[in-house]
Amino acid sequence: MLAASALVEWLIVALAFASTLLGGYVGYQAYRGYRRHDSRAMQALSLGLLLLTTAAFSVAFLGSLLLREGYLGLQYQQPLTLITRSLQFLGVLLIAYSLHSRA
Repeated sequence: MLAASALVEWLIVALAFASTLLGGYVGYQAYRGYRRHDSRAMQALSLGLLLLTTAAFSVAFLGSLLLREGYLGLQYQQPLTLITRSLQFLGVLLIAYSLHSRA
């Protein structure tokens, strides 16, 4: 039973890491589209995707590791959650802006 639990935990981390890499790749491709066409909508899309996927997950993952290993006290758990949620919100906000932008 313990081995199955460890496998599931490892799969969760692996999928989260793969999602971060894939989100970074999609954000980078959107950035290339912005550079190629000088489109503000593509700029907002690329920044939104990078904030939503890469930045938010990195802060959450590193923060949880630091909390779990005791490098950060539990008083930092809520601020880390606030930072993560703020990055996610800004990412979605920029993606929404990119979809409604006329430029």
